[in-house]
Amino acid sequence: MGQENREPETNLKGTLVSVFVVGLIIIVMWVAVYLLYVAR
Repeated sequence: MGQENREPETNLKGTLVSVFVVGLIIIVMWVAVYLLYVAR
C-alpha cells in the first residue's frame, strides 16, 4: 500500500465527511420512499 505521509488527518476527515454524506443521502432516500409508501 502506497501511503503518503502528508496531511493524513485532512485525508481522513475528507473520507469521513464523504462517508457521512453518502450515508445521509441513502437514509434520506429510504425515508422518502417509506413515507411515499405509507402515505399511499
